[in-house]
Amino acid sequence: MNPLICARCGEHTDHPRVEEGPVLRCARCGHREPFALLPLYCVTGPSGTGKSTVARLLVRRLADRFVVLEQDMLWTAGLRDSGTEHPLFRSTWLRMAAMIHQNGRPVVLCGTVVPPELEPLPERALFSEIRYLALMADPEVLAERLRARPEWRQWDEPRIAEMLEYTRWVRDTAHAMDPPVRLLDTTHAKVEDTADEVAAWVAGHAARTGAAGGAQGAAGARERA
Repeated sequence: MNPLICARCGEHTDHPRVEEGPVLRCARCGHREPFALLPLYCVTGPSGTGKSTVARLLVRRLADRFVVLEQDMLWTAGLRDSGTEHPLFRSTWLRMAAMIHQNGRPVVLCGTVVPPELEPLPERALFSEIRYLALMADPEVLAERLRARPEWRQWDEPRIAEMLEYTRWVRDTAHAMDPPVRLLDTTHAKVEDTADEVAAWVAGHAARTGAAGGAQGAAGARERA
């Protein structure tokens, strides 16, 4: 189900409207359709902090309740839009995650992103909230991890310096972002332990909010409709 296309009149919108119910409401014909409004979990952080490695382990830990996705899978062709915040790339991921949510399982999206890149987008309305957990590492360790990457990834010294500056910025401003970004240091942690902590963060929030029960809620809403 494409949340941007009205099921009755076929109107397309880039500014979806979710109202109490929750339901999607078409601005053109007023059609209201039940909608699974779930939280999105972003496992973020600078390059080299372990996101991709942790994502592989999260699948085994969360796949019975969540859908774990790697953000870089769509970093290709026309989605590599210009600008520092990459709005087309970000919007595409939000649309994809919202459609997956209609199957009843919240998405855990692994990849570098911060609240200012997602929260202002029109597609933000398709989620009850977005939670952010950033993996971090000490600058010296992070630099060595990036230098050890394969040559095709093109981590030269100027690019590494840029990533270290980004890391400093995230660490200094995470608490002041809206919403705040939780930090998790991976400098000396075993990857299995980091994966356990991330999985506990996701599952703990879902348990408190009832988000992991989305499948039954979505199905029930459609039956009532």
